[in-house]
Amino acid sequence: MPTLAFQMPDRGGGPTGPRIRVGRPSRRVRTLLMTLGVLAVLGMVFTMFAGFWTDWLWYRSVDYSSVFTTTLSTKIGLFFVFGLLMAVSVGFNVWLAHRLRPPLSAMSMEQQNLDRYRMGIAPYKKWLLFGITALVGLIAGASASSQWRTWLMWVNGVSFGQKDPQFKLDVSFYAFDLPWYRFLLGFGFAAAILGLIAAALTHYLYGGLRVTSPGARATAAATGHLSVLLGIFVALKAVAYWLDRYGLAVKSSDFKATDSWTGLRYVDANAYLPAKTILFCIAVICALLFFATLWRRTWQLPVIGFGLMVLSAILIGGLYPAIVQKFQVQPNEQAKEAPYVEKNLAATREAYGIDDSQVTEYPGIAETKDQAKLRDDVANAASIRIMDPNIVSPTFQQLQQIRNYYAFPTNLDVDRYAKDGKEQDTVIGLRELNYAGIPKRNWINDHFRYTHGYGVVAAEGTSADSGGRPAFTESDLPSKGDLGTYEQRVYYGERTTTYSIVGGPQKEIDYSDDSGEKTYSYKGDSGVNLDNPVNRAAYAVAFGEPQILYSGAIGEGSRILYNRTPKERVEAIAPWLTIDGDAYPAVVGGRIQWIVDAYTTTNGYPYASRTTLGDTTADSLTATNDQRAVVAQQNQVNYIRNSVKATVDAYSGEVKLYQWDTQDPVLKTWMKAFPDTVQPRSEISQDLMDHLRYPQDLFKVQRELLTRYHVKDANTFLSGSEVWQVPDDPTNKTGETVPPYYLSMKMPDQNEQVFSLTTTFTPNGRDNLSAFMAVNADPGTQDYGKIRVLKLPTSTTVSGPKQVQSQFNSQQDIAETIRLLRGGDSEVEYGNLLTVPLDGGLLYVEPVYVRGGGLKYPLLRKVLVTYGGQTAFEDTLEQALDKVFGGEGTPVEPPADEGEDEGTDEGTTPPPPSTQQPSTVQEALNDAQKAFEAGQEALKNNDWEAYGRAQKDLEDALRRAEDAQSGGAGGARSSPRATPSASPGSNS
Repeated sequence: MPTLAFQMPDRGGGPTGPRIRVGRPSRRVRTLLMTLGVLAVLGMVFTMFAGFWTDWLWYRSVDYSSVFTTTLSTKIGLFFVFGLLMAVSVGFNVWLAHRLRPPLSAMSMEQQNLDRYRMGIAPYKKWLLFGITALVGLIAGASASSQWRTWLMWVNGVSFGQKDPQFKLDVSFYAFDLPWYRFLLGFGFAAAILGLIAAALTHYLYGGLRVTSPGARATAAATGHLSVLLGIFVALKAVAYWLDRYGLAVKSSDFKATDSWTGLRYVDANAYLPAKTILFCIAVICALLFFATLWRRTWQLPVIGFGLMVLSAILIGGLYPAIVQKFQVQPNEQAKEAPYVEKNLAATREAYGIDDSQVTEYPGIAETKDQAKLRDDVANAASIRIMDPNIVSPTFQQLQQIRNYYAFPTNLDVDRYAKDGKEQDTVIGLRELNYAGIPKRNWINDHFRYTHGYGVVAAEGTSADSGGRPAFTESDLPSKGDLGTYEQRVYYGERTTTYSIVGGPQKEIDYSDDSGEKTYSYKGDSGVNLDNPVNRAAYAVAFGEPQILYSGAIGEGSRILYNRTPKERVEAIAPWLTIDGDAYPAVVGGRIQWIVDAYTTTNGYPYASRTTLGDTTADSLTATNDQRAVVAQQNQVNYIRNSVKATVDAYSGEVKLYQWDTQDPVLKTWMKAFPDTVQPRSEISQDLMDHLRYPQDLFKVQRELLTRYHVKDANTFLSGSEVWQVPDDPTNKTGETVPPYYLSMKMPDQNEQVFSLTTTFTPNGRDNLSAFMAVNADPGTQDYGKIRVLKLPTSTTVSGPKQVQSQFNSQQDIAETIRLLRGGDSEVEYGNLLTVPLDGGLLYVEPVYVRGGGLKYPLLRKVLVTYGGQTAFEDTLEQALDKVFGGEGTPVEPPADEGEDEGTDEGTTPPPPSTQQPSTVQEALNDAQKAFEAGQEALKNNDWEAYGRAQKDLEDALRRAEDAQSGGAGGARSSPRATPSASPGSNS
């Protein structure tokens, strides 16, 4: 009878009729279908092969095949080892549960229902077991292969030579070992849970576990099997509790004095740490109780033990620390937390390289009253750059583009080049290929004819010509000037984002001059050779471009160039590095070299607070140009070093990595993992060394940390009274922070100017100046990388960038001139607001550009200067400096204190505006308007002589208007806001 229950039901019941035979497909159709199936499989296999093969060819073409093989072999090894372990773990538990099944099942509805499933899967048990284990193995293997960085850092880890203050373990334990142990622990938990689920389902299916059947709920065999798995899980939990003790040193938490706190606090050291130790002991005992069920065959003791562990976790791990925080820490927080804050301060400053930063008091007010001496000191204080690389790119484009298929980057770069034996700040950009400007877009033109840019264009950073245009030191096509002879073709650049096929039968457009187009055929050995039909087929598939396979434009010598942006190439070759957002070009040894700064980072430095690279390195430039964003391997870090300087040859694409930080243990670890990929620092030529600089993104990370970590006293840090902020950029409306500026300048303790990277700080929530920061950015000097911070006294209010910009805009004569400059369809653009320490005070300089009339590019028209309460707005920097230090500057009101409106200080209240201007003022303003319109007309006609005359007329008219408004033609030239007692050096 029991066997009859499983017989198939009779499918009859209806009248029988003639059988209809379904004809089989003909042999030709079967052959066709089989052929299509085989081709489909081969197509999928070749598609996967194409990706692998093209990657291998690319790495081999750049001579970094070891990076590809090391990374690939590590991923494959992790995939198979951990995939196999997971598959064996789950498969073994399913097999064991099946082997331990009871010989007879209880007669119940539950078991009768399960019998149907058992009978249904009986013929496919082996295949089902294989499928389940293969699936979990593939998933686990894929997850493990993504941990290749963790594995390589663990197996190659180098000692830091520093111990954490709590457990006295080397920092390498937290940076290299702990992440790998946590991965193993996570893998163990996953294996235990999946094995437990698989075993429980198998026991249930075969009667070892019962839910509704009478009698015991589990057989002795099932009880023993599942209790061992639970014991393994609890044992792993014990290991997790033990590792959590060390994890406290790198744990992040919220803390009122900081955005994020890393490391132990009082409650961690005195509550969580002992709690984790106690929970570890309880978990070990609980695991032993589960293992003991192999002999006792009862769940009573392990269930009691597990309940005790859960209760302990709630009381000891949760409630007790909360009580300690509430009743011990909060009543006397500063005293309790101070020792731990000191550890955090020391570790954070060390981890970010700001421990040697020099903070000195700076008055912020001019100490010398000798205006002539101050004027002479300006030249020694800084080489003030009035060419803003973030503004003048359209000017380079208009004046030096030459052809529409060339373009310059949105943001140019600042470097140093010698002229007449003296080093000077230089704005530099490459004439790169602009695909949008190609006259006729088609596949041949895009990838064969227009393949490269041509030449460097450079201009003096500290001057402009009489028309406000850059004073070019390298220009024209081909470029010529101060840089001498070099290979000018740019096959690799920031704008080169698509592939090109060069060196074959199809000639390339080199450049055009008056005699017509010049052609060229690439002679380098960069890229991958397409002579091989297999290579062509692989790239046709990988790029989704079938023409690569059969195009007649590809022949002997053809090479395909791709991965052509400098950051992209360095990231591919060193996938363990974080790449600075600003790669910059330099002419080195007769070649154009892209210089790329790269960082090693870790998230496991004990006690060092974490920072988010994407947020910290964002500023007003990255908001408008995503090409300047940092390329981060891990976004949250608490240790960073500029350990590598990389170069990318603009012609050959050759990439070289140089060891810059010879003490960095993270770099040493990666150099062990990838030997012979990083060259020693001694290989850097002097010519290249002359163009290296301190990287911007590292500086931005350090300045963000210094807003809080410039203090060394724990109580001051906890009070939050000395917290600074990086001010918003006052020259635009992005709402992002001001970018750092490269500038050759001299700090008070320096004897001469040095190429520097600078920024300012304001108090948290206020706009006046708190500090000025500069780092020595010239590797050729002895104290390269030294950070100097000038801290202004809190008792004196010194204007910050936003206030200085506001003062510029609110000056009546300046505002009137700006209004006139904006007349018609002209636009006014403010350049970088530079800050320069000078004789105890701070000199602010800002170039002002105008896009006038029909011109589509900005020209330098005015320069704003303020110092010691005097401001000037003149045609040139020299004129503005002369006016400020010659006593003819316009006194500026000091910024209003908090809670007061600007312009309410005694003696500086501006008079109410008159309802009717004197006729002489109106006449002068009318003349100014006419002069301005004449200048715009001259701009449209490119008549620079007429434009110069119009500018002089405009200046004369504005001066007459100012004189008339002050009380007559012979009156003083001060603003109506000035008081009679205001002197050039006073802070009126």
